[in-house]
Amino acid sequence: MKHSRVELTRDVMPEIQKPKQSICVFCGSSPGSDPRYVPLAANTGRAIGSQGYGLVYGGGGAGLMGATANAAFEAGGYVLGIIPDFLMTPERANCKGEQRIVPNMHERKMQMFEASDAFIILPGGIGTIEEAVEIMCWMRLQLHQKPILFLSPDNYWAPLLDLIKHTIDARLSPDWMLDDIFTAETANDAMAKIKAAWAEPAKELRPVVPISKM
Repeated sequence: MKHSRVELTRDVMPEIQKPKQSICVFCGSSPGSDPRYVPLAANTGRAIGSQGYGLVYGGGGAGLMGATANAAFEAGGYVLGIIPDFLMTPERANCKGEQRIVPNMHERKMQMFEASDAFIILPGGIGTIEEAVEIMCWMRLQLHQKPILFLSPDNYWAPLLDLIKHTIDARLSPDWMLDDIFTAETANDAMAKIKAAWAEPAKELRPVVPISKM
């Protein structure tokens, strides 16, 4: 069955126009064990919405996803949630802002990518890791130059970034990759780094395959 774009009527604010730039947030659909994660997610959504940017996210109303979307919406921001139909109940689909229902995870991720101009990765589990790795892979293949930032309180994402560094040291990933991946510990710092990256001129094409040292 082919699913069409769906806009939910509850809590929709028609006067909000789609902004020129939007930020995709990948994060957990659970709140996590650290009590700081939910406030961090809310601060991120609030920073995006209050500064006039759009939020693109996975469409869930629970956990860090819900906290991010609710705060962006309440700050007056444009919110776009994209969710597969089979996750409508498990992830408690949010009704705030615009909602698109898609048939599968692949379509969800592609639409999130196409609608976004930068990516913030909040704490999350295996699903968030998969989303982050795919978007970094597309950057490595130079399919995009959109900023990627890990919001990493207490070095939450350090093990993943260390693994990427390990692949670079092993000459299996190009050494320029880490130049295009940013980290921050607060939402305001994350926004500042993304806006600075947007202001940089487009980069020239770089080697996709690491050049072996002889």
